[in-house]
Amino acid sequence: MAPASEENTPRSADDDGQGSETTHPLSGASVLVAGASGGLGAALAAELHRRDAVLTLVARDRDRLDQMAAPGQRVALDLRTPEACAHAVDAAVAHAGQLDVVVNAVGVVAFGPVADLTVDAMEEVFLTNTFVPIMLAQAALARMEPGGALVNISGVIAEQNLPGMAVYGASKAAVRSFDEALGREARRAKIRVLDARPPHTETGLAQRPIEGEAPKMPTGLSPDHVATVICDALEQGVTDLSSTQFTT
Repeated sequence: MAPASEENTPRSADDDGQGSETTHPLSGASVLVAGASGGLGAALAAELHRRDAVLTLVARDRDRLDQMAAPGQRVALDLRTPEACAHAVDAAVAHAGQLDVVVNAVGVVAFGPVADLTVDAMEEVFLTNTFVPIMLAQAALARMEPGGALVNISGVIAEQNLPGMAVYGASKAAVRSFDEALGREARRAKIRVLDARPPHTETGLAQRPIEGEAPKMPTGLSPDHVATVICDALEQGVTDLSSTQFTT
């Protein structure tokens, strides 16, 4: 990742590891975290802060943003329009002088058989889970530094969809497919795309469905663990992070 200043140049992921043990490749990088106040977004923000990234934290709820422990610029935005996505990118560039990494942790869920879901719920799931990553990537690519990265979290559901979660799973599978093609396009600008597919994680999202009721699920992974795996992959130059890589 490109540094936010010459005085705080991050060590490359290709370095031999000599030097300070506390220096991370993300040190000094300008990182925009979308959905920063959610269970996984907050864990990612905390882990990125631990690695000395310069954070721009974006979420809809100003109160929840203000309660976050991780320092950084806080921007209350509903990212479900192209204008809002562009505003978020502009805010990150204004805050840090550039934009190196975008991490998208925005998401909603709806449960229930397809026959029972309302069209409104279907539209909200796809607008938030699929269109926001696309619009945010479109806004960010023109402003990002060469060597930067876009991170989208499609989740294990993108690898195998499940009954009662068909629309949610389809919205996430669309993100995975988008990331696959975007990664090839973005290489021309020297931007990496990382698609992360963690197994069920205890973010609290399943307890806040926009419609339906969550099926009984086994205990999920810790958001802190998932955030660490994603940030490690980000620093190591990974472009595809399958569900099994979170548990091995």
